[in-house]
Amino acid sequence: MFRPLSIFIGTRYTRAKRRNRFVSFISMTSMIGLALGVLAMIVVLSVMNGFQREMSNRILGMVPHATIVGVKPIDDWRPVAEAAMKNPEVTAAVPFTELDGMLSYKGSMQPIQISGIDPEQEGKVSIVTQHIVQGSLQDLKPDEYGVVLGDIVARRFRLGVGDKITLIVPEASTAPGGITPRLQRLNVVGIFKVGAELDGTMGLIHMADAAAIQHWEPNQVQSVRLAVKDLYAAPQVSQQVAAGLGEAYKADDWTHTQGSLFSAMKMEKTMIGLLLLMIVAVAAFNIIATLIMVVNDKGADIAILRTIGATPRQIMAIFMVQGTVIGIVGTLIGGVLGVIAALNVSELVGWMERVTGQHIFSSDVYFVSNLPSELQGGDVALICGAGFVLSFLATLYPAYRAAKIQPAHALRYS
Repeated sequence: MFRPLSIFIGTRYTRAKRRNRFVSFISMTSMIGLALGVLAMIVVLSVMNGFQREMSNRILGMVPHATIVGVKPIDDWRPVAEAAMKNPEVTAAVPFTELDGMLSYKGSMQPIQISGIDPEQEGKVSIVTQHIVQGSLQDLKPDEYGVVLGDIVARRFRLGVGDKITLIVPEASTAPGGITPRLQRLNVVGIFKVGAELDGTMGLIHMADAAAIQHWEPNQVQSVRLAVKDLYAAPQVSQQVAAGLGEAYKADDWTHTQGSLFSAMKMEKTMIGLLLLMIVAVAAFNIIATLIMVVNDKGADIAILRTIGATPRQIMAIFMVQGTVIGIVGTLIGGVLGVIAALNVSELVGWMERVTGQHIFSSDVYFVSNLPSELQGGDVALICGAGFVLSFLATLYPAYRAAKIQPAHALRYS
């Protein structure tokens, strides 16, 4: 089969045993270094994707995707929910009230965000029902002032089901300061553990109790909580719903409360990706040293090719082909090994924990007790593409030097 001269000789140089064993060794290390760099990038970015997925599922599974907040307490939340459900992006709409306060127990205090919910419907918009470790969400009854707390809060105060704790909320008054604290005794009826920071900052009570604490009617709520199909469309969806309801309602969404966290995770992934890309770049540019040595080693061969009619462009293409083949092979090996490692990293860490007897991710220290991984095809394509491009760019200078070799000079000193 016919092949262009540059491809034929370039691939032959790649396969042939060179007279200079050191050049061959440098070529092999360049390929291995590129493969390891690509492998590291795929594994690390997959693990970061896994952590981001876990945090998204846990945090955004607990906090509202979006809320339709009434300028005044909403007397009947059902018409608002029905209007919201007409939007095809909304999957569920339930009543919701939120208030900030302080928990007090035996002299210790901690800020808390209390959510007033309907226990019968909370499962439509929240994952809390799947993460109750003590008690039950159904034990939240109107006028009984029960509370379901996070595991971190319970451990800090050494609370269990049946214990009582005091909630302190600010209340507007005619006193000189304008605000007076209101104390409400709460009964612990459940403890949840989602494995996120919310375990230490969030509590759940019945919406009727939340209304009573704020001196509202029992059926009044602050807002309607929405669950949406696409989390990143929540701002637009909530704005559309609120606009359709009139000026008496305004929209809020998770980007106002949790957006900074996810922006930080996205920035962290970007910066770590760039740092790892430098490792790939170092490995790719080792190809420069390899090809310069090959050019010096093949000076006589280049001169002979020139004397029999090879053009400088063909000589340049020969070494570009050789360097590109090294880069492609290294990148493909790293890509395949990286995909395999990313798909099995959780099992590998579990095996290491069993062998060493040490818990790398202890549930007492970390919110995530295992090493999650989510392999994304876009990341693999981007990493391998970067490896290919860097490998190709690394061939340009050595190939240019080879094309500039003068045949007479090379043959004279060979």
